[in-house]
Amino acid sequence: MTKLAPALPIEVDSETGVWTTDALPMLYVPRHFFINNHVAVEEALGAEKYTEILYHAGYKSAWHWCEKEAECHGLEGEAVFEHYMLRLSQRGWGHFITEQIDLDAGTAQVRLEHSAFVYQLGKVGRKVEYMFTGWFAGAMNQILAARGSSLRTVAEQKQSAAEPGCDVGVFAVKPLPDAAH
Repeated sequence: MTKLAPALPIEVDSETGVWTTDALPMLYVPRHFFINNHVAVEEALGAEKYTEILYHAGYKSAWHWCEKEAECHGLEGEAVFEHYMLRLSQRGWGHFITEQIDLDAGTAQVRLEHSAFVYQLGKVGRKVEYMFTGWFAGAMNQILAARGSSLRTVAEQKQSAAEPGCDVGVFAVKPLPDAAH
């Protein structure tokens, strides 16, 4: 294994201790801390309810992130989505690979390798990265809105490396059934 310094720009305010990347405030926490908290909330609320809550919160956050990053770096369209996948990968969530994206159709497929959730939880026999689904739809919809499209999407996890017989996670983004074109 080759070790690298972080590939994303990290600045720390010497006065406040606030970390920023691309002018957005960040938190740096151990993986086990985050995932242990995630599992505790899932156990308290139930996976179905927690999935719904995370979808909406993640959607909103991804929309905001993509909007700010597109502005910061002068990106648009697929380049925003690819930048998002790169930054998610660089921040340790896993390695996100866009296998397919079609903005006109409102579709995308993302493969996830080296999932932080799977590394922490292991082969638990179920999808464990549902937290990311809202992120993909939020990113896609922000990009579509910035292009002037009224098309809106939804995302779902198709498989997880935590499931038997699966080595990677797969996520699909598709248009909402009643989406206008």
